[in-house]
Amino acid sequence: MELNDEFFSERRVAELESLIQGYQASYYNGEAEISDAEFDLLWDELKALAPNSLVLAKIGADSVDGFPKAAHIIPMGSQEKAADADEFRAWANKTAALAYLVQFKLDGASLELQYENGRLVRAVTRGDGVIGDDITLNARRMSGVVTNLRVPFFGGVRGEALLPRETWKSKYSVKANCRNAANGVMRRKDGAGCEDLVLVCYDASAIGNDSFFKDELDKVIWLKEQGFFIAETKEFTDVESVVAYHVEIAEKRRDLPFDIDGLVVKDKVINMGDLRRARPERQIAFKFALETAYSVVRGIEWSESGATYTPVAIIDPVRLAGTTVRRASLANSGILRSLGLKIGSVVSVVKRGEIIPKIESLAPPGALPEEQEKSEIVFPSTCSVCGIPLIDEGSRLFCPNPDCPKLLLHRLQKWVKTLDIHEIGDKLIRQLFDSSCVRYIHDLYSLTVDELAEFERMGEISAAKVIRNIRIPRKLTLAVFITGFDFDGIGEMAMEKVVRAGFDTLEKLRLASIEDLAAVYGLGEITGKAIVDGLRESSLEMDAVISAGVISIAPPPEKKLPLAGLSFCFTGELASMKRAEAAERVKTLGGSVKSSVVKGLSYLVTNTPESGSSKNKKARELGAPVIGEREFLTLFEEATQNEKNTREKQKQGELWA
Repeated sequence: MELNDEFFSERRVAELESLIQGYQASYYNGEAEISDAEFDLLWDELKALAPNSLVLAKIGADSVDGFPKAAHIIPMGSQEKAADADEFRAWANKTAALAYLVQFKLDGASLELQYENGRLVRAVTRGDGVIGDDITLNARRMSGVVTNLRVPFFGGVRGEALLPRETWKSKYSVKANCRNAANGVMRRKDGAGCEDLVLVCYDASAIGNDSFFKDELDKVIWLKEQGFFIAETKEFTDVESVVAYHVEIAEKRRDLPFDIDGLVVKDKVINMGDLRRARPERQIAFKFALETAYSVVRGIEWSESGATYTPVAIIDPVRLAGTTVRRASLANSGILRSLGLKIGSVVSVVKRGEIIPKIESLAPPGALPEEQEKSEIVFPSTCSVCGIPLIDEGSRLFCPNPDCPKLLLHRLQKWVKTLDIHEIGDKLIRQLFDSSCVRYIHDLYSLTVDELAEFERMGEISAAKVIRNIRIPRKLTLAVFITGFDFDGIGEMAMEKVVRAGFDTLEKLRLASIEDLAAVYGLGEITGKAIVDGLRESSLEMDAVISAGVISIAPPPEKKLPLAGLSFCFTGELASMKRAEAAERVKTLGGSVKSSVVKGLSYLVTNTPESGSSKNKKARELGAPVIGEREFLTLFEEATQNEKNTREKQKQGELWA
């Protein structure tokens, strides 16, 4: 791999990780910014570029604060995805199932109903896949929620809370789509609007009884008998019939009363070990293709952000995903070249979420009448601000001048945004910069009220307020401090990896070589060089910022994990995960795992705490608490939340002096 390609790859991985984490949080908190199909594209791209990324290992996002937390009975992990028929066939060939159960992939808000002796006791949102929000009162108001089953069932029922399209149009059209509206409504503290939601179910699991259902079809039949609305379900014995059904439903889905975004295909045979995985292998989401439109490229504009120049295509207006599109992203100059794009080319355009359309490829022959005359695209050769020749690395076109005014302005904007300094918007930053009053970050900390009051529409009172916000003493984590200096391609996540690797003070970081940093897991030589070069170029400015006495770097936190000093022993089978997985979770938070009940054991975890097993007896004799799986998950969630809160405080970088 050439260095240029490696550099682009690392930059793109950091960008994808940041986007995915942000979109996961917005999705699970009820305000999804992009469609599932668009999210899948980002996920698949990250998986291809960085299959070991820690972001891919995360199941979901954090639950919304304000509701009680509860553990799932059925793990709400993520599914493998097939973007087209060939990917589905490859999965099916590997799975080699004798029969497939195929259901609509419902596009709403995931919910698990929990029953004790056939009575509904809890309704839990997806949360992080293991722990979610208890919204039982809201769920009881939804259509399709059965509060009393016809049998004494102990276990969970999983479904999707859906908002009918007609209801969305008449009452919730301010939301981007039905899924966003459903997520928002079901989490309302007062429960208002939950009566508009319909729960459609597709899965069930009995606690402590893996043989309760004969197979996946038996689950669906049982759900229907208990009075649940069920997802449309069909059984197929050959792969091509599933592919044909996928085509049929893709054409009909616009006429359905609810949104769906694909099919879920499962091996008909129940495999509990597989179902307890974070990403089960014997089921797959067979997704529908993105909506595509064809248009003609009429021109190229170059968007300038910091040092980087990014091409944006001007196209003939087309309707796409409910909006009129006139501009489409091309990501970078390398993609523009690889497509062989010219002015006048006919292109395929897809919607990157609710905002950003993207040119996916040249359109297939005959998509639109071809125009005879085409012209080459002209690439900018010099910086529009400082006039320095641009460097074209293929995957990136940028100005190399470290003193380019455009770069300095972008760094100021990045610093203010990173620290979230109130009362300073981009307009004021530009005014300060254009007047040469503030050119570098450290200039902010010598700015006076009198200087600021001279600016239009400012005045002494407003100026004093701005200065007061600038001079609030802040202790920043090292990762946040470095991120604020806007090293090209280096985000906070990359810097956190560096800090965790032991380069946890500015002094240690400055002494690190490119080789030292390149050896950090998940980075590489180009990222290491970018950090070393950035530190060298910004060294004097960093010292000046610290010398101003307003900003300081917090010392490395003590690495005491929340379960440190606690020991656990697991016995019997767990419902939500394998014992080995539970043991790994304990170890990640500093706890230890024992294979037997020993003196000093903190907890014995079992789903049969009332039994007379030898481990239970010994635990009681030694005074070790015997807890159930749900209690363990609650304890683990509290420890995880405590650690997360600590990290968030450090990340925010605003520990008031």
